[in-house]
Amino acid sequence: MIERLRQKLAGYEPRKLAVSYPEAAILVPVTYSGNPEIILTQRTTGMSTHSGQVAFPGGMREPADESLLHTALRESEEEIGLRREQVEVISPLSQVVSLHSILVSPFAAVIPEDCTFVPQEKELDAIFRVPVSFFLEDRRLRTDTVTIAGNKLHIPCYQWETYQIWGLSAAVLVDFLNVAYDAGIDLSQPDPKAVAKKR
Repeated sequence: MIERLRQKLAGYEPRKLAVSYPEAAILVPVTYSGNPEIILTQRTTGMSTHSGQVAFPGGMREPADESLLHTALRESEEEIGLRREQVEVISPLSQVVSLHSILVSPFAAVIPEDCTFVPQEKELDAIFRVPVSFFLEDRRLRTDTVTIAGNKLHIPCYQWETYQIWGLSAAVLVDFLNVAYDAGIDLSQPDPKAVAKKR
């Protein structure tokens, strides 16, 4: 599956948004294994934004950052202890705008299966893994309809153990799954399973 990921993303041209918002960058880390897993974090409760939410490692761009990729790698090392030499960056993904008007640039990356993570205590409650195969089955808990930058999106919410993956993290995840694994999840349309049930 990892070789397929590399091939799919090799010529991918992500969507870039022409907006003037503060910038952030995140890493979408996938383990190098026969059953690849995606690494996610859960923010601590009591934070001013995204309190208790599931997110990819990453954060706001700082003046000293050479690039948005540098931001994603720096923040990943600070947040989960993922060293830069452990990361094989595959491709940027399409930019998204958060509900707080932050322009977020994601980067897909492959990391060793046996990585040991160290959560940043002040920011994270947990670091966890979810098999890519789970998301490809599209076993969503629900579908949230939100409007971002004037566009109505139908974003899946996934339940993995005690964690709910939704919002911007789910939107980035779906973009990754569609490009790398042909998941065919259309955010412009309501959940097809829910529509079928109503008929």
